Amino acid sequence: MPFIDDRLAGGAIARVAAEAARQSGAQALGEALPEWNLGDLYAGMEAPELNADLKKAAKDALAFEERWKGKLANEAAKGATGGLGAALREYEALEELMGRIGSYAGLLYAGDTSDPKRAKLYGDVQEKLTDASAHLLFFTLELNQIDDATLQDALDKDTSFGHYRPWVLDLRKDKPYQLEDRVEQLFHEKSVTGRGAWNRLFDETMTSLRFSVGGEELSLEPTLNRLQDPDPKKRQEAAEALAETFKTNLRTFTLITNTLAKDKEISDRWRGFEDIADSRHLANRVEREVVDALASAVRDAYPRLSHRYYAMKAKWLGMETMNHWDRNAPLPETPQATIGWDEARNTVLSAYNSFDPQMAEIARRFFDKGWIDAPVRPGKTPGAFAHPTVPSVHPYVLLNYMGKPRDVMTLAHELGHGVHQVLAGPQGALMASTPLTLAETASVFGEMLTFRSLIDRTSDRRERKAMLAQKVEDMINTVVRQIAFYEFERKVHTERRNGELTSDQLGQFWLEVQAESLGPAIKAREGYETFWAYIPHFIHSPFYVYAYAFGDCLVNSLFAVYQNAESGFQEKYFEMLKAGGTKHHSELLAPFGLDASDPAFWQKGLSVIDGLIDELQSLD
Repeated sequence: MPFIDDRLAGGAIARVAAEAARQSGAQALGEALPEWNLGDLYAGMEAPELNADLKKAAKDALAFEERWKGKLANEAAKGATGGLGAALREYEALEELMGRIGSYAGLLYAGDTSDPKRAKLYGDVQEKLTDASAHLLFFTLELNQIDDATLQDALDKDTSFGHYRPWVLDLRKDKPYQLEDRVEQLFHEKSVTGRGAWNRLFDETMTSLRFSVGGEELSLEPTLNRLQDPDPKKRQEAAEALAETFKTNLRTFTLITNTLAKDKEISDRWRGFEDIADSRHLANRVEREVVDALASAVRDAYPRLSHRYYAMKAKWLGMETMNHWDRNAPLPETPQATIGWDEARNTVLSAYNSFDPQMAEIARRFFDKGWIDAPVRPGKTPGAFAHPTVPSVHPYVLLNYMGKPRDVMTLAHELGHGVHQVLAGPQGALMASTPLTLAETASVFGEMLTFRSLIDRTSDRRERKAMLAQKVEDMINTVVRQIAFYEFERKVHTERRNGELTSDQLGQFWLEVQAESLGPAIKAREGYETFWAYIPHFIHSPFYVYAYAFGDCLVNSLFAVYQNAESGFQEKYFEMLKAGGTKHHSELLAPFGLDASDPAFWQKGLSVIDGLIDELQSLD
């Protein structure tokens, strides 16, 4: 599913503590936070429409297989009189139907993964959709077996088939890694009891964890939030609580990591991928050389970005070196007032409106129509995501809003995703989805708009310094930290080919990449070697993380074009978002004069972070 994050409550005492924390958080905000209404998908778990659609998906998938299997090459050879266009419309309708069902079950589960009824529905739906989609598996495999000349002729002559040209040509990129039909079916059906089951074990285990912090029993999200507390003692307590609980559960997380890394190695070997990350690059429709150039540029920039900034921050905090729990500590200048939901809403919508009223109008729908779930709740997935669901409905946004400045930026980020997903929707279920590298463009752009709007209104020197510092930290977390994560994954998946990894090995890999990326101003204390365990991206989507760095550097370059453009930028920007997955990144960036294959492109993006750090030094 196109969202990534966490799950399960640990008994009545933990529930009471979490509920008390939620209520106190709501009181601190002084207002009720919105909870999403999933009624636009289905009225409820027992809705007859849901059950009817599950049956329809199973029936229609079987009928589709019976009608089209073994016939696609003949239909392609007929050219304009063939039925490939009709077949693709049927296939897309099935993808839409099953996407709607899966989205509902997934979002309901994310709202409270501790609820056994929701967990059962989620598991049952996953199994039924996997069974139904097994009857569709032949379609893409068979399309790719049609020879190039015949397929191209059909695309040119059959206008209904030609409508799907971007999707069809994109599909051809998978052809070299495609296996025999029965093997593909086995991989597909075994995913429920294989990769999918291990993913779910991670999710439910992580959500069940409780951390003893200062006499309170907290779930993951509020505990991580304590690492941003102005009181160093509270930050240390939170870090030590995280380490203690992670260490207690390390055998489970090590087993999950080993199993999924081996699962990926088996798949990659059978499909013929050369590099451990090549399958992700293919899914992202980005060349390995482009990602290598990005990673290399960021690693080379560590000293002038993260190393330099954290050395400055240590001095501001009156420390020679910071502990790992001080990395995201607020500066003394940082305002500590809680930011209410209405203020956060108005801040983001105002920033979006200043760029283009259309962008604000789309974002406003999320607030007005119940498309956002904001409160922290026991059992709720931590973190944040925007889930596109299906084009015939609309996206939904999940947050864990606690009134911090970073929560406002998270709101801006996820609404950027939401706007992008709404604009790409008309491309249809097959072509609306954007590769991860470009999927982060609108989200990071939305953050940048919000940040620039706020800082342009700030004249107080101390407040400006605090805002700049927080933005630099967010950018370091998005670029430097994510590339460090990518390097960690490369170590893990490379070494896993030599045999199972121990918890100590995983911890050592983690400490190595963190030391390299964070620099000498941050000291990793005992327990930090376990912090790899809670990162869901490593489990759900191996090598996903570089997409954040890709998106941030891309947006930095894009924003520079926007600031220097006399007119016409907004139109080109919206055309880029509307394209969804129909164009390669080179085509989408060309109208802005940008080229991700040029090494200078990444330096341009990184120089924006460099410039913000320069400004901070001038304010020191």
